[in-house]
Amino acid sequence: MTEDDVDFVVAAYRDDGDWSVMELPAKLGEDFAELSEALRRFPSEVGTLALVSIKDDFFAIVRRSGQQVRVLLSDNTATLDYPLAADIAEALDAPDPDDDDPVEPIGDLEILADLGVASVELSLLCEDDDLYPDDVLLDIAERLGFRDQLETIVG
Repeated sequence: MTEDDVDFVVAAYRDDGDWSVMELPAKLGEDFAELSEALRRFPSEVGTLALVSIKDDFFAIVRRSGQQVRVLLSDNTATLDYPLAADIAEALDAPDPDDDDPVEPIGDLEILADLGVASVELSLLCEDDDLYPDDVLLDIAERLGFRDQLETIVG
């Protein structure tokens, strides 16, 4: 995988009730540990989110609050081809998928529940084959209240 495979990596954090969104280096979309570490520097009253879209194929959401790191990977089969997905699966101790396994999300579907995106909604968004990862992340950003900021960054 190369940085060209990374559509975008952004951090979103809320301070004094307002969301701030900033683009992060594409190389962070290749390494889960580095991505998680990069989120430490942002002040946030709800934990800092990383939204990552990879090659119009899958997305990841990472939420860091202090030492606690939660993560959702939209496609378990991405672990076969992409280092970020493999790192996430390893951190989650998820089983390796077979080539014939169905595509399904792995990780914490409750990752955004306290912010207003229920696990059922997140699961349905992950399973919708008609949506590209950036579309899903823009939809999530809209529900959380920072779509316009994300659109400004990702186009």
